[in-house]
Amino acid sequence: MSGPTLSPAEVRAAVAKLPRVRLAHLPTPLEELHRFSAALGGGVRVFIKRDDCTGLVLGGNKARHNEFLFGDALASGADMFVWGALVQSNNCRTTAAACAKLGLECRLYLSRAHQKTEPQGNLLLDYLVGAHVEFTNAKIGPELNALLAGKAEEFRAAGRTPYFWDPPRVVPMAAASYALCMAELTEQLGALGVNPEAYYVSSAGATGAGVALGNCLLGLSGRARLICPMPWPWDIPTRMAEDATAAAALMGLPHRLTASDLDADESYIAPGYGLPSPAGQEAMHLLATTEAILTDHVYTAKALAALVADVRAGRYPRGSSVAFIHTGGVPAIFAEPEKVLPGM
Repeated sequence: MSGPTLSPAEVRAAVAKLPRVRLAHLPTPLEELHRFSAALGGGVRVFIKRDDCTGLVLGGNKARHNEFLFGDALASGADMFVWGALVQSNNCRTTAAACAKLGLECRLYLSRAHQKTEPQGNLLLDYLVGAHVEFTNAKIGPELNALLAGKAEEFRAAGRTPYFWDPPRVVPMAAASYALCMAELTEQLGALGVNPEAYYVSSAGATGAGVALGNCLLGLSGRARLICPMPWPWDIPTRMAEDATAAAALMGLPHRLTASDLDADESYIAPGYGLPSPAGQEAMHLLATTEAILTDHVYTAKALAALVADVRAGRYPRGSSVAFIHTGGVPAIFAEPEKVLPGM
């Protein structure tokens, strides 16, 4: 890592250089998980940053992203979004919601993969807010990205002004939103006199890049634990470091990150992207039954499982604290109840 340490106010001032439209309910709450912490043992205090409460049809991290992506889209004169991911995409759900709120057309191209196409969970919400949905067999990643670029070009040729999922453009802006989140979280924790040993978040992309960047900008002593919920056909730490560095550049900052600066943990992906794990299911049920807070079963649950495993393994000393950034995704549990409550 390189670059001077900034205050939260200085991070906000740097992010203010980017186009932005206010969409999310901010600041999101910070809560201490007393009963969850006690159930884990080890005497470690666990705090949760409630980014499942950001709004835009049941919240999540993408609401923060969309403040900057839609700011960029409106500044460029866009009249529609061309977006895509898996059928139960939280990203697509919040993008469709933002389009509805701002009066833009939303075209979603959703990869079937192993997911059902009945209108449930996130997909139901896509329809409710007026998105135009088409299903595809294109794999999420480069193949789907190419499809989205091609669809955007078709709309452009027809006289429209589409804004589409163009990773080199959109990912650094989305990452900047989570550098800003870290400034917000640092102030909330500081008001409580809490200095966490680690910050856990589920991400193998923009959100994790932003958390790592915020950690660097603010000179935090706690480590950013980026728990990857999916594999990509590229080196994840290298790409995330590049995106964090690109976000810093957009903010006019000299900070640079390398892959070695990131704690990007890919060991919790199994049994695969979009598939629940036993450890994740245990963690989500423990949080639900001790604190009445829901996670989804394939993203936030796996990151929570990493926190549970680390605390139980004695990674942090008694009396210390850790923070969990809840990135949302809860609507997906209603589409796959058999995976949320196996055996019932």
